Amino acid sequence: MVQAQIKDSDFEPLLVDQAAAEQIVGESTSYWKDAWRRFKKNKLALFGVGVIIILTIMAFIGGPISGHSYDDTDLINGNQSPSAEHWFGTDNLGRDVFARTWYGAKISLFIGLMASLIDLVIGVIWGAVTGFYGGKLDEYMMRIADILYGVPYLLVVILLMVVMPPGLWTMIIAMTITGWINMARIVRGQVMQLRSEEYVLASKSLGASNSRLLFRHLVPNTIGPILVTLTLTIPTAIFTEAFLSYLGLGVPAPRASWGTMASDALSSFQYYPYQIFFPAFFICLTILAFNVVGDGLRDALDPKESK
Repeated sequence: MVQAQIKDSDFEPLLVDQAAAEQIVGESTSYWKDAWRRFKKNKLALFGVGVIIILTIMAFIGGPISGHSYDDTDLINGNQSPSAEHWFGTDNLGRDVFARTWYGAKISLFIGLMASLIDLVIGVIWGAVTGFYGGKLDEYMMRIADILYGVPYLLVVILLMVVMPPGLWTMIIAMTITGWINMARIVRGQVMQLRSEEYVLASKSLGASNSRLLFRHLVPNTIGPILVTLTLTIPTAIFTEAFLSYLGLGVPAPRASWGTMASDALSSFQYYPYQIFFPAFFICLTILAFNVVGDGLRDALDPKESK
């Protein structure tokens, strides 16, 4: 057997130009770039984003392009079917359903987003504090959350809407009394897992304050679950608004929301089904779009969960 001779030249680096080297190594990526790459592959999630963008734009321009106001009444032209003059028809008071649909979109989306953002702020602070400090503080704070969580959500919201004066912010406050608890539990669990990581211990040994550890290191590293939870909280708030308005506890007249439109159209559903079709359709479409985007974010931010 002939042994191969080892030469000094065998240990010299290969001569590769810079462009070829970059192609071999590949483009550097980050967690968010990688998540965005995975998210873009989810065509259904991208479709959901597109639907949300279109609905948001139409909420602002839908009324003006119709040429009608959401609260202008015309009893003579009440209950008209969809036509070139009234694209979605008119209701029993002669109000343009197309204009009211998109004004209602503005109200419903506003309530859903604001309620979810308040849930986000309260839930993140509450969950981060309890998860980081633990001990008796965690026990007391989470017992409060458990007690509130034990009361049915819709029951709390309905009772508050009955005793408080009607209005948009009344509805938002009623939704957030217990709506933040799910966010707090998720953030608490994430912070409890991360607080013993080496980078947290290293920062603490270097003298970093507890607030810095929480909001510069721990909370930013829980942003993935926070975004997913926020995306799935918005449709819940939108449905709750529609349900309350349907019961007559929501947006006061003459303002319109998808829920109030559905409630107004119920009495004439047998004869004028289009009046309830449009608000019901857009409620379902919006909730579906947000849920699809939330599922896409969950798969993109934590691919292990999708396996």
